[in-house]
Amino acid sequence: MNEQETILEFEDDHFDPIELFLDALFLEQGLSDNTIAAYRNDLEKFSDFVQKQLNGQEILAVSVADIEAYLAHRVDLGLKPRSTARSISALKRFYLYWVNHKKIAQSPLVNIAQPKTVQSLPKTLTEQEVEALLAAPDVEDAMGLRDKAMLELLYATGLRVTELVGLRIEQINLRQAVVLVKGKGGKERMVPMGQESLRWVEQFLKVGRPQMVKHANDFVFPSKRGIGMTRQTFWHRIKHYAMLADVKSPLSPHTLRHAFATHLLNHGADLRVVQMMLGHSDLSTTQIYTHVASERLKSLHEQHHPRA
Repeated sequence: MNEQETILEFEDDHFDPIELFLDALFLEQGLSDNTIAAYRNDLEKFSDFVQKQLNGQEILAVSVADIEAYLAHRVDLGLKPRSTARSISALKRFYLYWVNHKKIAQSPLVNIAQPKTVQSLPKTLTEQEVEALLAAPDVEDAMGLRDKAMLELLYATGLRVTELVGLRIEQINLRQAVVLVKGKGGKERMVPMGQESLRWVEQFLKVGRPQMVKHANDFVFPSKRGIGMTRQTFWHRIKHYAMLADVKSPLSPHTLRHAFATHLLNHGADLRVVQMMLGHSDLSTTQIYTHVASERLKSLHEQHHPRA
């Protein structure tokens, strides 16, 4: 089929294919704001390339050669293969959507392969580093007590930071010591809190939270102003406590989530149980932690075995 023949006639000259696609992701598939923002970023970067490098070509009229030119452009910019792989995934989903909606006859990415990427191991902490980090907040202060409860809950449950800061009162069952987590794509999962995090969450709700909440709201962990906290704010709090605890290991917003999974596996937890608690839809996503656990076992073997 000629590339020119793959383009079907548009019904509306003013429609925005990117915005309509993103609306569909939100309305029909219930994807999170963060996921949609990632799609928007990838698609707008491609749209910007099309406008500047392809003489204002219509985004639904690009050819395979145009896609290849964009991928070459990304290589010239020195962008990482993992970033390009994510961009290709976004573009494939975008064009497949418009194929299904009869705006184009076929996707220009049908024969575009994903670049090979090296799966990097997630950054994590030792159990001693986690203990030091959890001990850093000043629990005599309402904000310190809040941070202590948040860190304990994060490590006990493996929640994403976004899930933690968005946690509402009705999602926590103190009697059963479980959290109902609303994760990616609107999926819900029940995660046990553990006795230690339960103790600190109960103490914060009883003592610290009433001091911080100025106006009625149902966030479990309010900000200093008594409203919902942003994930960026909590990330800054984690880095603050890491400095106080003299934690030298590299940190990321998911560090305690990674530590949660790795330490569970190190202590014999079943991989599928960890998958359920993390909210991974695919077991292969969770399997990366088995590599971390294996590296830890190798290290212990080399350190302690007389013939290592």
